[in-house]
Amino acid sequence: MDNSLTLLDVLSTTALSRCWPVLICTAIWSSTICMLNHHTDGKFSIQSTLITVFGTVLGFVISFRTTSGIERYNEGRKLWSQIMLNCRVFARTVWFHVPAPTGGHPMSDEDKEQDQAKSLIEKKTVVNLLEAYAVAVKHYLRGEDGINYEDLHPLVSFLPSYYSLPASIPPAILPESHHRPAHASPYSRRSYDVPALPASGSRAAGTHIPLSTVPSRTPNESFATDSTIRDEESILPSSMPPKHSWQAAFPFSFFLWIWTTIKKDARKAVGVDGAGRGFRSNENNVPLEISLFLSSYIAALQVRKTVDVPTINLLYASLNQLVDALTGLERILTTPIPVSYSSHLWMVTLVYCSALPFQLWSALAWFSVPASVIASFIFFGFVVAGEEIENPFGELSLFEQPSPNLIIIYLGYDRNDLNMDHFVQNIIQKELRALTARPTPDPAVWVFSPRNNFLGTLSGGTAKNETPTDWLRKGKAEILKALQGGAGSTEMV
Repeated sequence: MDNSLTLLDVLSTTALSRCWPVLICTAIWSSTICMLNHHTDGKFSIQSTLITVFGTVLGFVISFRTTSGIERYNEGRKLWSQIMLNCRVFARTVWFHVPAPTGGHPMSDEDKEQDQAKSLIEKKTVVNLLEAYAVAVKHYLRGEDGINYEDLHPLVSFLPSYYSLPASIPPAILPESHHRPAHASPYSRRSYDVPALPASGSRAAGTHIPLSTVPSRTPNESFATDSTIRDEESILPSSMPPKHSWQAAFPFSFFLWIWTTIKKDARKAVGVDGAGRGFRSNENNVPLEISLFLSSYIAALQVRKTVDVPTINLLYASLNQLVDALTGLERILTTPIPVSYSSHLWMVTLVYCSALPFQLWSALAWFSVPASVIASFIFFGFVVAGEEIENPFGELSLFEQPSPNLIIIYLGYDRNDLNMDHFVQNIIQKELRALTARPTPDPAVWVFSPRNNFLGTLSGGTAKNETPTDWLRKGKAEILKALQGGAGSTEMV
């Protein structure tokens, strides 16, 4: 997501961009009432008692609505932090604590080198799957089904399609601006096929540790076809923010919904909101599928018995936390505020703001018009702000798509939504790639570095700069004596 802000971008993030049609209607309504009062000597004015009574109640209700939206927003951010934490833990554990095969019987240098290379490839692939998991969660929450995205396809295109897990949320149809040939689909699973490798490319079966091998091809599997290549040529961008539409603003979306309800059966409604997309039926839960491959890796480590039980438990715990975060994100996305509550709040707020010109005329006269507009902006602003942050991943309304050519939904690209692109690209992706860019550091190298003045901190940096090698020559007794001297200088009186 582009971080450069223009004035239009700033205005689009405010509540004003969502409730300005209501403010215009309020200004017209207030002007009409004031004109009637002006020509009838105030016959259309009433006492202002309702302002105090209903205003207090309405303020509490709107405050509750906004607070519930903020809680959901914060929970979504916490769950993304949980994904980042467990990606770090899982990747660190795999890269540092899963040893290369050592061999229970004599092996040639060539065999050892081959097994170590296999282990390195395997661990790097698993770390890549962690990155793919985070990327897949991002697309999944945005309703972008499939794997044909430039930040996801290279990470998972080689995986066999063993599972077909239904998603728990309705994915969105891609914007019409992203044209592709009829054969190309972001939802295609053909690219999951694994090309067969020659039998000579595999190791002899005598290896004592069953490292990853190319799975045998079942009769219903085939080599990569031209259609697979065409699908790969239609890889979509990692981020596809739709263009804004007039249909995003109230009351246009409301009128569109009325027209749709009359035309079609609303019982199978899917979604209408502004600026970019329509929903489609669900296909696959790609993040959950990736978690199954990660689980199969842990199971393989158990079979090999090359990793101790605490390490296995840590890997399982991290994987469980990743799936738990995915489940929590699905819960937020699929559990909106009840429609009856939201619609009643809108109607009560509309009635209250419509009654303001009648009550303000006797005190403010023509100033009732700007006063009513300001009051409407305050109340409706909090209402639309609460609705916007209710879903931290994008808009998800429950109306129906009027026609396949109408662009009507917007998911996860508003600047008020959680910046999932930043979480994935600038945090998880960079950290995981930096982790695997270097081999595991050897303590024998960095602990005994000549620059390691490990006793300097005990004397405030005034101790003689002696290297660990110098202290090795002095022996254990001298090291303990120096440590005791450093501790004595900081004793409490």
